[in-house]
Order: sequence, then structure tokens, then C-alpha cells
Amino acid sequence: MNVVKNILGRIFAAWALLTFIATMLIILLPAWLIGLLPEPKRTHWFISLSRGWMAVWLPLAGIRLRIKGKEKFKKDQNYVVVCNHNSFMDVPVTSPGIPGANKTIAKIEMAKIPLFGIIYRRGSVLVDRKSEESRLKSYAYMKRVLDMGLHMCIYPEGTRNKTNQPLKEFKDGAFRLAVETGKPIIPAVLFNTKKVLPQHKTFYFWPSKIEMHFLDAVETDSLQKEDVKSLRETVFQQMWNYIETHR
Repeated sequence: MNVVKNILGRIFAAWALLTFIATMLIILLPAWLIGLLPEPKRTHWFISLSRGWMAVWLPLAGIRLRIKGKEKFKKDQNYVVVCNHNSFMDVPVTSPGIPGANKTIAKIEMAKIPLFGIIYRRGSVLVDRKSEESRLKSYAYMKRVLDMGLHMCIYPEGTRNKTNQPLKEFKDGAFRLAVETGKPIIPAVLFNTKKVLPQHKTFYFWPSKIEMHFLDAVETDSLQKEDVKSLRETVFQQMWNYIETHR
């Protein structure tokens, strides 16, 4: 049975890659042209384009997506969205799945991929984690993103969670950003992206149902810098308990 599943997983992977590239090429020119627009209009248009793209590609790849809790986002309020990170499938789900225009913190290495890098740059705040200067610039740009009224999506685990635990330890960045800008945090929890792209298998894709749940917002406008650690722990526990209860 495992042999058959492994073969099917490779076939599904080839199909998912083929359809991803084909649909990406269709939106490549519009994505490039959107880059000529000023911010934040550029991001608003790009996220709308991304939603259309994923509305086509996800079903083609056999992915059923359910999003729960969009009502947590209040009108005329933008947020720091913190999300668990399990798989390369996370970004294609979170970026178009978050209500309203948003940017995602992302590794600069991915932006070097030919053609795909053009699209990747449009929706991202790029960071080279090996460079202190890059980290400082990306942090300043995230503040600008929030000043423009956009949501900022951050994966506080830093890298993909390759453990069997619900979450890895959170880093401070997202919570320091929220406190310094006074923006509320909305935790987001992804389920089953590991099933789609298992971390321990090469060139393997398994069609599955993915869910993205937005949790209650955590206010930060009354917090100070010394509250960052307790805020981080509060959100960590909120997300951990939710995953344990619902997975």
C-alpha cells in the first residue's frame, strides 16, 4: 500500500507542479505590470490577483480549502497576523486567505527563482536572515507596511516546524512589531499542509483538505516593550491549545 501511495504521490506532484507553472505563466505579465503601481495600491491589486490564481490552482491540484474566522477582522483595522509554519504550502494559502491586502515576511533566496521570483517579490517583505542589515531593513519595512494600512503576516516560529509538536518556540519579532506599532495580533492556525507536502519526502504531493482558522484578536495598544515576552507566550499558548483541541 505504501509503495502505491508513494507512486501516486509522485504523479500528483508532477501534476501539481505542471499546473502551478502553467497558471503562474498566465498571471506573470499582470503581476509584473502591477509592480508599476505605487503602494499600497500595488499590494491590493496583487492580492486580488493571487486570490484568483489560487482559486484556480488549488482545486486543480486537488486541494480543498476551508477558511474559518474571517469575521475576526474588523473593518478599517489592520493586523499583525501570526501563523504556524509547517510546509511550503503555507504561503499560497495564507497570503490570499487573509481578508484584505497583506504582505508576508519571506526568505530572499526564493526571490532568486527565475520568473517565480517576480511574483514572490510582489507579496513579500524579503529578508536575508544571515545579514543583520537586511533584518533591520525588513523590520523597518514591516512597520511601513502597517502604516500603509496593510496586514503583515509573520511566521513566528521562524522556520518550518519539523517536530511532532503543535508549534516550535516563537521568536520575538512579530510581537515586538505589534507592540511598537500598537497593532492588534490575529493568530492564524493552518491544518494539514504537512499532509500535502510532507517534509520527509522528496517530490511528493498529496491532495488534501487544508483549513485555516483565525483566532480571537489580541490587543496590544496598552502594552510596552517589557510586555513583549508575555505577549509572545500568551499567543503561543492560545495557538498551541487551539491546535491540540482541533487537530
